[in-house]
Amino acid sequence: MRKTFVLDTNVLLHNHQAIFSFKDNDVVIPLGVIEELDRFKGFNDERGREARSASRELDAIRKKGHLYEGVPLPNGGTVQVLIDHDMEIPYGFDKSKVDNRILACALHLKKQGRNVYLISKDMNARIKADALGIPTQDFETNKVHIDELYSGWRELVLPAREIETFLATKAMEAPAQAGLFLNEFVLLKAAENENKTALAKYCGTLKKLTPLYHINARPWGVEPLNLQQKFAIELLLCNEIQLVTLVGRAGTGKTLLALACGLQKTIDEHVYRKLLVSRPIMPLGKDIGYLPGSKDEKLSHWMQPIFDNLEFVMDRLYSNSDDVDKKIRFLIESQKVQIEAITYIRGRSIPKQFLIVDEAQNLTPHEVKTIISRAGDGTKVVLTGDPYQIDNPYLDSSSNGLNYVINKFKGKGLFGHIILHKSERSDLSALASELL
Repeated sequence: MRKTFVLDTNVLLHNHQAIFSFKDNDVVIPLGVIEELDRFKGFNDERGREARSASRELDAIRKKGHLYEGVPLPNGGTVQVLIDHDMEIPYGFDKSKVDNRILACALHLKKQGRNVYLISKDMNARIKADALGIPTQDFETNKVHIDELYSGWRELVLPAREIETFLATKAMEAPAQAGLFLNEFVLLKAAENENKTALAKYCGTLKKLTPLYHINARPWGVEPLNLQQKFAIELLLCNEIQLVTLVGRAGTGKTLLALACGLQKTIDEHVYRKLLVSRPIMPLGKDIGYLPGSKDEKLSHWMQPIFDNLEFVMDRLYSNSDDVDKKIRFLIESQKVQIEAITYIRGRSIPKQFLIVDEAQNLTPHEVKTIISRAGDGTKVVLTGDPYQIDNPYLDSSSNGLNYVINKFKGKGLFGHIILHKSERSDLSALASELL
């Protein structure tokens, strides 16, 4: 039976292409949604861009027919804009609210006998729709369930002689039944003795299991403290891998390892011209409003976590705090290390740089696509984040851009990923991550 999908505003703000995501069914957009798009279109952020893009899509469709009648789409469905001002809704619903006008539209179509579904990313809107007897769904395109997220490594149990051969020859064909992804790490364990182990990576170029080339690396004095950190350093120092994602809770060392390896590849090895670090401007809790000063002075507040990690790295190399401050200041002033807000990356071309995007879980799939597509020739992109700590009200642990990239890129030769589980910041930090 043909379905009718009534779209909430937040669906189009999440992805303006949502109009075309319902195959050969009918898409209905209440007039209240158009009014809200008009309000959001002036915003200078992702919501504003999506609102403008959605309006452009509808304007292009309008040229093919009358939207109030319904215009056929290439996928066999239709899209219709429905005036909702005069539609009835049960007592207790404030009709001055656009959300309730959208519900009134869905209820009106249901009374006409149509197979109606409300599509909304707003939990309260879905709850109210259910109270009215209207089937409802979240818009789950691009969702990756956090429990099913690719970990980047696994264990394999093999006969001890095969592990000995691997250690001697430095290469081994991957077991066909393992189904390894390119650049996936493997902890090899002997069947006869589980204490006999070896670390390997399914090499993206050789298509074989190979040893870790940077197993003894200590970038800028930072030593890996667990197995996953060893894997992360391998990915970060490998020139052939151009996109790396590091996922983990607070204190697992994501940003620290990325910075240390970035400094190693930029300052010591001169593989990249500069280390560019960026993060979304997304406050925890209530925003403190506009900040005075120049762009760099404004950014210093948002980028303080980056400076904290830089200080930690420098403290391991210099005992004098004045030397630490001077070294950090030199790196910033010489622009060997450049710190920038995500806002200023759009439209740029970034060649031969080590680009770290911290807190990437607060980015939408479209924003992450925009950032990665900025990478010019010879650039390495590192995305770090914790999908359990999301401050963007329009995203969750399943719909954020970081998870989306991991799911889309796994198995590609230029991509590597690892989930870091153990917090190494402090005993208190580890306990907080576990209990809270």
